[in-house]
Amino acid sequence: MSFAEQMESLKGFDVNDLDFNTAGSWPGPIKVIVLVLVFALILGAGYWFAIKDQYTALDRAESEESTLKEQYRSKAFKVANLDAYIEQMKEMEESFGALLKQLPADTEVPGLLEDITNTGLGTGLQIDRIGLQPEVSRDFYVELPIEIDVRGTYHDLASFVSGVASLPRIVTLHEFSIKPVGQEVDDLVMEISAKTYRYNPDQGESGKKRKKK
Repeated sequence: MSFAEQMESLKGFDVNDLDFNTAGSWPGPIKVIVLVLVFALILGAGYWFAIKDQYTALDRAESEESTLKEQYRSKAFKVANLDAYIEQMKEMEESFGALLKQLPADTEVPGLLEDITNTGLGTGLQIDRIGLQPEVSRDFYVELPIEIDVRGTYHDLASFVSGVASLPRIVTLHEFSIKPVGQEVDDLVMEISAKTYRYNPDQGESGKKRKKK
């Protein structure tokens, strides 16, 4: 039977009549179509189970390559600028040393309290209380809280705050409250918390040791 005759025989063929038990008697074109479909299914399954995994591995490798390139560029930049980093570290150490010199030692705290008192008296304030509070240890320094109660006019209070902030030693001012005394508008009481700091060599050395480890 010629190919044209085989194609002509398909006109009266019903797909529902296909029976795999009698596949040998199927028309030639049906056999070809079924073989093509089977081959396509085999290719699809092969891609799904093999080629797809390889593409996934390729995507992962490309992502890792991008990450490694970025790390290389970052490290290469640091190496190229190593001298600048070293110089910057020296400048930071010098600045840090200068700041440490502004932190009072234990023996200087009484002198600092005296400076605060003189600043208050010099601005015309009445000093009601200047008292040290318990120390608070931090990483490499110790906070020395100082509670201050002073009395005077608003202008005098502002001058006192400015004077304390400009002391040669580091003093920071925190929570404060201002209240009038009686009916006098210009008679005010200010409660303010000041903090000064001192270097803690024990904590500093232990911190350096932890970094070396």
